[in-house]
Amino acid sequence: MGFVPTNKVIYQAIKAVNVIPDNEVDLAIVGAILFVGTGGDVEVVTMAGDTVIYKNIGDATNMAIQVRRVKAANTTATDILAQY
Repeated sequence: MGFVPTNKVIYQAIKAVNVIPDNEVDLAIVGAILFVGTGGDVEVVTMAGDTVIYKNIGDATNMAIQVRRVKAANTTATDILAQY
């Protein structure tokens, strides 16, 4: 089974929910794009299953990457929203 990207990054979000970073639990709806309110580092698990740390994300940044999880271990950014 290969990775199948979706078109969620192309369209505007119609729903946004607060994210509580967690090392073990996926987002309620995977494939979200993220809004970072207060900047810092953001560790995610991508839709393809890669764990990546995005360093020095600025305040009020939309991250155009689809994620399944926001990990707590290395995430220092706050006020994160998952947008669908």
